[in-house]
Amino acid sequence: MSRFEQIRGSLRRAYETGRASVRSARVKSHDSRQVPDGTLRYSAPSEPPTAAGGGEPPHEVHPSTSSRDDADVPHGLRIAAAWCWRLIVIGIVGWAMLKVIGTVRIVVIPLLIAMLLSALLAPAVGWLLRARFPRSLATAVVLIGGLAAVVGTLTLVVNEFIAGVPQLSEKSTAGIRQIQDWLKTGPLHLSDGQLNQYIDAGEQWIQTHTSSVTSGAFSTAATVFEVLTGTVLVLFATFFFLRDGQKIWRFLVGLLPLKARWRVDDAGRASWRTLVAYVRATVLVAFIDAVGIGLVLVVFDVPFAFPLAALVFLGAFIPIVGATLSGAVAVLVALVDSGWVTALIILGAVVAVQQVEGHILQPLIMGRAVAIHPLAVIVAIASGVVLAGITGALISVPLVAVVNTAVRRLARRRSPEPPPDAVVVGTEPPQLPI
Repeated sequence: MSRFEQIRGSLRRAYETGRASVRSARVKSHDSRQVPDGTLRYSAPSEPPTAAGGGEPPHEVHPSTSSRDDADVPHGLRIAAAWCWRLIVIGIVGWAMLKVIGTVRIVVIPLLIAMLLSALLAPAVGWLLRARFPRSLATAVVLIGGLAAVVGTLTLVVNEFIAGVPQLSEKSTAGIRQIQDWLKTGPLHLSDGQLNQYIDAGEQWIQTHTSSVTSGAFSTAATVFEVLTGTVLVLFATFFFLRDGQKIWRFLVGLLPLKARWRVDDAGRASWRTLVAYVRATVLVAFIDAVGIGLVLVVFDVPFAFPLAALVFLGAFIPIVGATLSGAVAVLVALVDSGWVTALIILGAVVAVQQVEGHILQPLIMGRAVAIHPLAVIVAIASGVVLAGITGALISVPLVAVVNTAVRRLARRRSPEPPPDAVVVGTEPPQLPI
């Protein structure tokens, strides 16, 4: 037999073996549908299976449900319940986070203040770095210069306040006498006995609440150590944020899963730019407010013009509320020193400055990068005051701005573009040129 005939016979046997296997598979499939008496079992696929005992067929279970009970609950109620338990979980987690932050607030609040200071001083450090200063030296120079400016300003404010207190005290006494005369000769026509009665009631209230005032003073003295500790922590944290901020951020991002790193890094950098823009704009707006109100105080020869301008500058860091309170102090000083005419003029100047700030400076300087609805600002300030007092009011608005930017970035469907120097590793091997 030739080799060709051998190959032909092998192919023939392989073909017959394949046909035999297919035939046996068909026979097994046919036999599996037969009952012992040889008849075929048949069930229409379109008919739903009936329950045992001839009852009604079971209701169809929706793919989004896991049991018959879930299918009986209306769809809208199931959606509302799903939202509710998820919101409850988020609320519990948020409450736990607030409790933890409240426990370690002596550390958290200085770190947040250091973040604000770092956002304010970062441009100056960048200028020195571009001038080929070493990073540590540039950070130290900027930090020491900022401390010197703050200490110098506080020294001027305290000196002017100490020099003007005696004169203001005399004018305050004269103003109180004028108020007493007005109460006697004005429309109220109060008698000396009634005035003495009200004064005695005030003194009695003070004596009754002396214990609470004293305890508050002792508690304030007890927090001196916390204030000093927080100040030292703010200085150290600001220095290291300015010097090693990039390294710290890269380390934190590196702890996340690989797929989430680029999105979190993009959101974090956008939030940092928002914080820097907010701090810059707030400082500029506060400076304009302080200069405007300070010039009015100088023109009308109101005492403590420089301290009041500094107070307006600091108050402008708390949007809406801070400017109102600092302006009220300036009006009160003008009322005590120069009378109600000057006080009304100062009040008009304060209102005009606030209107310019709210309708021109804020939209123009802040821009859309840090635009927050006024209702959100009020709610954030109120929540900050309840949770952390004055410090909470100071950091609440920038915190809301940063969180707003981060959430918007993370919620985007489009993935952020990879850095130009990133090495992208593909899942398919590269094609070799032919």
